[in-house]
Amino acid sequence: MTHDPTPASPSPATVRVLLVDDHAVVRQGLRLFLGLDPLIDVIGEAANGEEALQAAAQLHPDVVIMDLMMPVMDGITATRTLKRQHPDTEVIALTSTLEEHKVNGAIEAGAISYMLKDASSDTLADAIHAAARGEVRLHPEAAKRLVRDFRGGEMRESLTPKETIVLQLLAHGYSNRDIATDQGVSEATVKTHVSRLLSKLGLDSRTQAALYALKHGIATLDGVNV
Repeated sequence: MTHDPTPASPSPATVRVLLVDDHAVVRQGLRLFLGLDPLIDVIGEAANGEEALQAAAQLHPDVVIMDLMMPVMDGITATRTLKRQHPDTEVIALTSTLEEHKVNGAIEAGAISYMLKDASSDTLADAIHAAARGEVRLHPEAAKRLVRDFRGGEMRESLTPKETIVLQLLAHGYSNRDIATDQGVSEATVKTHVSRLLSKLGLDSRTQAALYALKHGIATLDGVNV
């Protein structure tokens, strides 16, 4: 018996997704077209924020698709609570409107991405895979509005040159793994850089850091995955 000495490339991981929307027809539609992606597994559904928190505790999804306008508990409140209870679960805010307070509220609550329901299935699937990798994706119009209105972040301490580079790459949608490869360092080192720059900027999330970079000219919207 012969053995191929070349190790096989690791198979891409399946992303476990929880759908949260108060309209059953929307959940059904999302389930149908996300089901076309063999690397997305829709593991559950919820009709409001309270159900979403219960489902997340039981199912441990990688990514939650969160509607913002729902009865019982709205999506912004649910996102804030979910991120506190399950910090490794990423949330994509998915809504039909681009209302200012909802855009800002979703990002402040901890959503990694903000998408409109008119997004194509390919765009949403890409956002799901990106979220699972820790990459920021924002609807272009939402990004422009967020950058314009972004108020968060007061620099408490100057960033080092390396932290500035990490911030630029983060704003361009790079994951920790991508940044590590680009900079020739370990992912653990990148996590340390990200943690330190968030602390220095007084921010809570990668998405807020990306917005800070765009707002202050450290990165530009041209070519950014937002």
